[in-house]
Amino acid sequence: MGKAEGVQAMFDAIAGRYDLMNRLMTLGQDQRWRRFVVQRAGDPGRGAVLDLACGTGDIAALFCRVAPQARVLAADFSLNMLARARHRFQELPICWQACDANQLPFREQSFEAVTFGYLLRNVDDALHVLREVRRVLVAGGRVVCLDTTPPRKGPLWPFIRFYLQVVVPALGRCIARDKAAYAYLTGSTMDFYEAEVLAALFRQAGFANVGYRRFMFGTIGVHWGEKDPVVGL
Repeated sequence: MGKAEGVQAMFDAIAGRYDLMNRLMTLGQDQRWRRFVVQRAGDPGRGAVLDLACGTGDIAALFCRVAPQARVLAADFSLNMLARARHRFQELPICWQACDANQLPFREQSFEAVTFGYLLRNVDDALHVLREVRRVLVAGGRVVCLDTTPPRKGPLWPFIRFYLQVVVPALGRCIARDKAAYAYLTGSTMDFYEAEVLAALFRQAGFANVGYRRFMFGTIGVHWGEKDPVVGL
């Protein structure tokens, strides 16, 4: 089974406990990071925004509340995650869609902003996905990415490594009843691009005004960039 199929099966399996695990693993900070993502994406006015790898829908729901005139589309390739998201936010005018980030089923220049959380470390070719995201953005449109990032080595490094390698899988076993899934998530964090390297990948994909901010002792990064308003495509 390839990486995509394995990741899809994993998220389908943990969808029911995903929100609780996020709150526990991040010490309740994950919602603050999502608010920062929406803030960096800006107000699209009456334009369309895409929350890719939407999970259980938190970022898409935030968009609906802070930009009520926008058309919000949320997409994921885990059907169980989408089902949970629809149930959680059934009162909001969000369009839910199953799709693969490697081949987005949208026309060029469809969205004012594209956001995604914990997507790039779960794909085989992050540069290809970033180029697909750029394709569907309007000229001057913004991309904002929330993901884990390997922490810098320093005085807190032993404690952070213990938390990621021991505590998180233990929580996965006790709460989500899936130690293997959360061991994978820990491993994908440690093996993922460092924040500076991921920023360079955004530039390689063609984004301008790239920046990032770290959170939670350097283990979380929010990256952003813009599609060149002059070049356009």
